[in-house]
Amino acid sequence: MKIERDERRFDFHGTGEAIKDAGKASGMTQEQLAFIVDRAPCTIMYHENHGQHPSLSTFYQMVTMFDISVEQYFYLFQNRGERVQKAD
Repeated sequence: MKIERDERRFDFHGTGEAIKDAGKASGMTQEQLAFIVDRAPCTIMYHENHGQHPSLSTFYQMVTMFDISVEQYFYLFQNRGERVQKAD
C-alpha cells in the first residue's frame, strides 16, 4: 500500500462570504453572531472576510443557523461537471 500526504486544503473564502451575506440579510451584526457562537467579533470578521477556518463546531453553528448548503464548497469539481477521483 502506497501512503501519501493529502495536500488538498479547504478554501473557506466562499463559505465565509455566504455567512457574511446571510448575516446581513437577516439583519445580524458580527457582534451578535459572535455572541451566539461564543467567539470574539474579530474572529467572525476573519472568517467572513479573510477565509480563516473556524472550528468544526463554530462552522456547524453558523451554516445551520443561516441554512447554508456547504456542498457547493466541498465538492468543487463535481459542481463543474468534472469527476473527483482519488489518486492511487
